[in-house]
Amino acid sequence: MWPSAITELCKIEHPIVLAPLAGGPGTPELAAAVSEAGALGSLGGGYLSPQALRAEIRSLRALTARPFLVNLFAHGAAPPSAPSAEETARARAFVAPFRAEVGLAGEPELRVPPPFRAQLEVVLDEAVPVFSVTSGSLSPEDVGALKRRGAVVFGTATTPGEARALAAAGLQAVVVQSSEAAGHRGSFEAPVERALVGMMALLPRVADAVAIPLIAAGAIMDGRGVAAALALGAQGVQLGTAFLATAESGASPAYKAAVLGARADDDPTVLTRAFSGRLARALENRFSRAASAAPILPYPEQQALTAEMRQAAAQAGNADLLSLWAGQAVALARAGPAGDLVRSLVQETRDAIGRLSRLGR
Repeated sequence: MWPSAITELCKIEHPIVLAPLAGGPGTPELAAAVSEAGALGSLGGGYLSPQALRAEIRSLRALTARPFLVNLFAHGAAPPSAPSAEETARARAFVAPFRAEVGLAGEPELRVPPPFRAQLEVVLDEAVPVFSVTSGSLSPEDVGALKRRGAVVFGTATTPGEARALAAAGLQAVVVQSSEAAGHRGSFEAPVERALVGMMALLPRVADAVAIPLIAAGAIMDGRGVAAALALGAQGVQLGTAFLATAESGASPAYKAAVLGARADDDPTVLTRAFSGRLARALENRFSRAASAAPILPYPEQQALTAEMRQAAAQAGNADLLSLWAGQAVALARAGPAGDLVRSLVQETRDAIGRLSRLGR
């Protein structure tokens, strides 16, 4: 498409990055299709055990020889105190009828998330081409270890201060997550409620704060959004919602239908802690509405509390109980092969830049 610091760093043709889409929508097949089209495919490994993460990386390598990215959650912010027995009981009681609705009985097992250090060891051992971290930073020692294994290292920021912290730790690029973005907020220094800044206001501020390349993430769905992000100071873009309904996406049929059915005349998304305990943007549904006045456990307890319910709801085609992560421009989502979407984005961006260049004549 055009050369940039991101295409040079990652050795790709187009400065387009597939968002990691952890938890099901992101698959080796989707990542491979995006990489094969000249962009940067991604695997979201945050919820995967070290063994499963290794298997996913190897599956992706079997599908493409092109560069790809692996993302993990750092959870760098100080974790909240563990919920009390009373708080846990009230949260379980709220979720119980929804579990029953999809045929689940008894109490859910509150499993702990996979250990970050063990996941990182897999990333190092597999020598992935590009690595990114969300919800925290890395130590300079970890950054150095990744670079010695040949990895390009990205981090996610929601404020200029977080971007400066990532740059100071030696990371090579910053994914700038605006308030419009789908899924979990990546904030790790600023209070999350004070880090909800739109792309038009956020990206120029981050561009002025750090010298390393920026990748814009948040409600970019077509070439107009790509061109706008480049004009605001980004050297690349990261798209997640745009790929949810593609053929290679692992999103359930109910999830894809909800994405493609989103209305264009209002904002169908909400910010909610209902599914995981961490603030995230999703399509509003019955569970998120009910949870707005319900007891919510912190992450990872709430994540574990709703995990079986969400899995059963996906199998049953019940979108009302799914975590339908989506950005505010979800109504622009398209179905079809992921590679075709990449090629459309490239052409649409060229067209948008061409229109702008003609305005300046």
